[in-house]
Amino acid sequence: MPRRLPPLNSLRAFESAARQLSFTKAADELAVTQSAVSHQVAALEEWAGNPLFKRQGRQMVLTEAAAKFLPAITLAFDQIALASRKLQAVDPSHGWLTVAVMPSFAAKWLVPRLADFHDKNPDMDVWIATFEAQTGALASDVDLAIRYGKGDWPGLTSVKILSEELYPVCAPKLGQQLKEPADLTKATLLHDELREDWSMWFKAAGLTTVDPARGPGFDDSGLLIQAAIEGLGVALGRSVLVKGDLEAGRLIRPFATAIPAESAFYLVYPPDLENTPKIKSFREWLVAAAA
Repeated sequence: MPRRLPPLNSLRAFESAARQLSFTKAADELAVTQSAVSHQVAALEEWAGNPLFKRQGRQMVLTEAAAKFLPAITLAFDQIALASRKLQAVDPSHGWLTVAVMPSFAAKWLVPRLADFHDKNPDMDVWIATFEAQTGALASDVDLAIRYGKGDWPGLTSVKILSEELYPVCAPKLGQQLKEPADLTKATLLHDELREDWSMWFKAAGLTTVDPARGPGFDDSGLLIQAAIEGLGVALGRSVLVKGDLEAGRLIRPFATAIPAESAFYLVYPPDLENTPKIKSFREWLVAAAA
């Protein structure tokens, strides 16, 4: 029997708006107007004979029926996107290889090595996307991602590529003032989103008199490293990201004490794409480059 399906555009508008609980964000994601999203959702409500959204004060929430409907629709779109990527991946020279990655890792580690990948794979172009959410399924237009965590992303294959350790780094001029870890009591501490890391380092260094939470913060580790290079203070550097700046002399390690990071960098991708030429080529190159 023929499938009784609602209009595809209405489903796309509903899925995006329901996932983000915002018509405005859905419009941005789909590159249409907010009015167009509202119109498509209204068309789906008319087709279903049920309301899909309701207001609770100033917030938009899903109705019970819509909340039950959303997971199946999201899964269906993910499966269509995966099937589409598999279709494109048959020919390794077809289209871009889209790699989602954090801006800091892209700038400090991946991009400096991409020339080597291109030399070894001249028929494959890489598109670096710095919008990776670090959680959940990959975006529909992403082939694979490099994530920072513990490797536990359900539904995705995870290949550990880099472990790291953490230690203080700073500009050479500032480093001249730091003779022993206790001197950090007078220094400005710089933080990224994992502000608790300084607490762990001070514990490892045997310091109990330093407030580990003081000092400015940055929501990207690349910005944190740049702040340290500019002499704004002392950062707790991630070995993977600061290696190049240490070798170039832009940063120094004033102290030898280091602590292992609880997380690591992983290459992740849908398991069904394990042996497609594009994924396989990039995985083999990345593992070798990391080694």
